[in-house]
Amino acid sequence: MQKPIEKPMSQYLEQLYQQGRQLQADRAAGVPALRRLLSLAQGHTGQCHVIAHFLLSLYNGNRFKFDLTDFRLLDQELFDDCLAVLRMDSRPEREVHNYFENGSQIWEQLAKDWNVTDYIKRGRGE
Repeated sequence: MQKPIEKPMSQYLEQLYQQGRQLQADRAAGVPALRRLLSLAQGHTGQCHVIAHFLLSLYNGNRFKFDLTDFRLLDQELFDDCLAVLRMDSRPEREVHNYFENGSQIWEQLAKDWNVTDYIKRGRGE
């Protein structure tokens, strides 16, 4: 039986270092994108609706579903911002709503303003 090839410690440490740098870069791009998207989600256009659904699904994916094909409705710049936020949120330092003071209240208000279906409440008949 052949032994698995082990990486030298220096390669492992370099990999950890590069991952840390990528995390920092993802956050540096993701936080400003998140701020822009939240501001847009509080607007009144079709693209705002898509952004609101996207942010709500990151906030609580069990409660608020997002259809990925809705990304097709966004301008390229907004789509890129969504990807930056998604990349940042794939290894979260904190949940998206926690980047804002009273974030939970802001996200819950988004759900009300856009009349987004809450699938948990719906499942309980509320």
